[in-house]
Amino acid sequence: MGARGELFTTQIYLDNRSYFFNVKENRTGDVFLQIVESKNRDGVEADRHQIAIFAEDMQKFLQGMDKSLEFIEKDRKARQKAAKEKRAAKDAAYAKGTTAKKVYRVKSDKPAAKVDDGIKRTGRVHVVSKKVTD
Repeated sequence: MGARGELFTTQIYLDNRSYFFNVKENRTGDVFLQIVESKNRDGVEADRHQIAIFAEDMQKFLQGMDKSLEFIEKDRKARQKAAKEKRAAKDAAYAKGTTAKKVYRVKSDKPAAKVDDGIKRTGRVHVVSKKVTD
């Protein structure tokens, strides 16, 4: 038995989080799974959260986890299908010519005449306010 009753440990590193899966044994001999999430916060000490699942509750825990994973997978597939159908409907509408794409601004082939009025034009929309002097 390892330090602090650890029988087995594995780690998973993600972007700014680490997950530790520790199989431990307490003083009375009960074996349990401890899941620890450690999240870095801008170089400051990490936030740590943990849960413990005892061996006799492990099957119920895994059944709940399986149901959740099945829902996530089913939802992901449904979202992909909906997005694909939406894209296909949009492409079909443009292909028929019933709905034309909107053109908001057309640049002319002629270069615009430059006006030197002291205003720097960057191509962005901006408002210039003028002071009225008496």
